[in-house]
Amino acid sequence: MIDTFKNGRPKVEGVPVEVLWFVAVAIIATWILLRTRVGNWIFASGGDANAARNSGVPVRRVKMGLFMFTAMCAALVAILTVLDSGSTDARRGFQKEFEAIIAAVIGGCLLTGGYGSAIGAAIGAVIFGMVLIGLSYTAIDQDWYLVFLGGMLLTAVLFNNIIRKRVTGER
Repeated sequence: MIDTFKNGRPKVEGVPVEVLWFVAVAIIATWILLRTRVGNWIFASGGDANAARNSGVPVRRVKMGLFMFTAMCAALVAILTVLDSGSTDARRGFQKEFEAIIAAVIGGCLLTGGYGSAIGAAIGAVIFGMVLIGLSYTAIDQDWYLVFLGGMLLTAVLFNNIIRKRVTGER
């Protein structure tokens, strides 16, 4: 356990507690995906739900569990945001699901399902965040942000198709 101050900040200077949670969730998710039966079920349910169901995978329970895990992660982010800023805003999470999809695809997850990694999605989120923060330091008008998002998604989808063809052996 990492020792923290009373306000929740870690005693490791310069490392925000949000980063520690991000790394911890990514490591735990990677371990679950690669080392447990549930991780195997997640890949099977994402790849072909009907085939997974016929193989004995409880697809509905797996999907329900993933939705619950997603809600738990969203609540964790909301709590960390409120603790960091001292207040909340309903529009703070506006279009974050779009950004999460882009980050996951940049990290190598297939949009069709059945292939990807938590570490890849985490690296995709870091890359996306660095580009987004870097965009604010340029002289580019911030109204072009949505155009940038669309371009990132287009690039990610094209990259996704290359990965899918490589994984499936498709020509």
